[in-house]
Amino acid sequence: MSLTLNRLGEHEAAGIIAGLIGNKNLPADVMAEIVERTDGIPLFVEEMTKAVLEAESESAARRTVAAAPSSALAIPASLHASLMARLDRLGSAKEVAQIGAAIGREFSHALLESVARKPDTELASALDRLVQAGLLFRQGMPPQASYLFKHALVQDAAYGTLLREPRRALHARIAEALESQFAETAESRPEISAHHYTEAGLTENAAARWGKAGQQSLARSALVEAAAQFTRSLAQIAALPVTAALHRARIEALVGLGNALVDTAGHAAPETKSACLQARDLMKQAEELGEALDDPLLQSSVLLGLWRAAYVAFDGDLMRELAAEFLAFAEKQRTTVPLMSAYRCMGMSLLLTGDIAAGRGLLDQTIALYDPAEHRPLVTRLGQDVRVVALSFRAFALWLLGYPEAALRDADDALKDAREIGQAATLMLALAIPNITHILCGDCVAVNAFANELITLAAEKGAPLRKAEAIFQQGCALALTGRTADAVETIASGVRAWRSTGATCWTPLHMLFLADAHARIGQFDDARRCIGEAMAASEASKESCCDAEIHRSAGEIALMGPQPDAAKAQAYFERALSVARAQEAKSWELRAATSLGRLWRDQGKRQEAHDLLAPIYGWFTEGFDTVDLKEAEALLAELHA
Repeated sequence: MSLTLNRLGEHEAAGIIAGLIGNKNLPADVMAEIVERTDGIPLFVEEMTKAVLEAESESAARRTVAAAPSSALAIPASLHASLMARLDRLGSAKEVAQIGAAIGREFSHALLESVARKPDTELASALDRLVQAGLLFRQGMPPQASYLFKHALVQDAAYGTLLREPRRALHARIAEALESQFAETAESRPEISAHHYTEAGLTENAAARWGKAGQQSLARSALVEAAAQFTRSLAQIAALPVTAALHRARIEALVGLGNALVDTAGHAAPETKSACLQARDLMKQAEELGEALDDPLLQSSVLLGLWRAAYVAFDGDLMRELAAEFLAFAEKQRTTVPLMSAYRCMGMSLLLTGDIAAGRGLLDQTIALYDPAEHRPLVTRLGQDVRVVALSFRAFALWLLGYPEAALRDADDALKDAREIGQAATLMLALAIPNITHILCGDCVAVNAFANELITLAAEKGAPLRKAEAIFQQGCALALTGRTADAVETIASGVRAWRSTGATCWTPLHMLFLADAHARIGQFDDARRCIGEAMAASEASKESCCDAEIHRSAGEIALMGPQPDAAKAQAYFERALSVARAQEAKSWELRAATSLGRLWRDQGKRQEAHDLLAPIYGWFTEGFDTVDLKEAEALLAELHA
């Protein structure tokens, strides 16, 4: 028997009618009228046929059919009326249908029995009538049975007959039964109790249960559901008089909402920042009112959320300022978690604004403070696992500082930990950030594999920022394999999607890679435009960790095209060397020295080229199978010849 509203043809509709009437006599013109007036909607065909069969006479049957309008637009209303009429004819069974409808589309016999408070024989008789009427499906035998309304419209019709106050009282009884007699369900599925408390008008209970549901959804990485549940909790709290307990509950809900929105809306999205700012304002209000929060982790989460927004909509000065505020707070608390989180924020701030060695040092301290047994369980409250974040960014720092093998070990450890933890936000970060290191090492197989995994996970979790990041990295993989024209299109697509979330961090790196791809297929004007955008973004935001490579790439672009400019290229290469040395960025320094060494070789300055490159290459102690070191080694061998 069909349960959908998809329309049937006349022959199929007539088949449903024939199956329902069986051996009973129904005039052919009445059957034709049913087919016409039900417009082929299966449920309406069934309901109209049953209503006709239940009519006391043929004339009553004809009146029943004639009462249904033939306009397709009126079918939902007339179907509802038909269902209502059938429920009314069920007598006392109607009340049982109403109770079931309030519980939900599907409900257990045990919960229905607890809420209905009827004698067993009376309840059993009512349920039998509903099943025989085809309004309910039953699975199993009471008291272990479960019931399902034949269609959502049947549930709606039964629920719609309840008046406001009886309906609220019924939801209160359902919530009370769940909490007192079905504690396991209430604990594991708090959103069910939350719904009934909301419908019962028991606002404070509803707020608490929606908040608990949001935390549980966060813990299982159901990010969209978590955001919706925290939003409902906040809506309930807003309707209540302010108390210290509700003040705290609102802050907790805002922090949870911010953590859910980080990936679903974006770190820098207005709604994400709004949640963090509201939480901070409420924390200040609590302090002014003398309401001690006594939860450094909650305060840390708020400060972390504000810092994250500054990071993604990159503002280097604000990042350092907020990280310093966070560090001062953490040092006063004298507890590990705030200090570890503050070190992470300051380490990333220093790294990305060009103080690479100092940033790496603070990330080292973050990792040293981390205790898996104590700190892994905090992943939901902090949004992401602190060690995974620190390892992911330390991998980038180590590559910049000239330790590619150590960088890849950190990248591998970050991903291993993230898979063990099993939280989507942490795993998405561990697939995304360490993949930058794989790109810089030229490992196209790893880059493509991790980008593909990330795009699947991000799509599943509704995380547009991470999906955009994965698209960009797929473009980088294409560039590494020589499919440069495809790379340009894919990288540009990823960057557009990235910016649509409000994110501007990594713009210098994005534009650097896009410029290189344009240049490789002879699109020199686009290449110069992109490299100019990379320079401007770095200067405006202070995201300067890639400055040396941006200048080196500008030099390479100056040598391409119909009118190479060797003087301009040399100036860019020398600027790249200067910046790399100031930042202790040995990998960028090696690239810049290799580019300048090639230029001097081509100008006949072989000894100068050798003397520049040899000591930098000689500094390295690892990573000799990476692309950069192989190219430097080959150039040195050529200069020796």
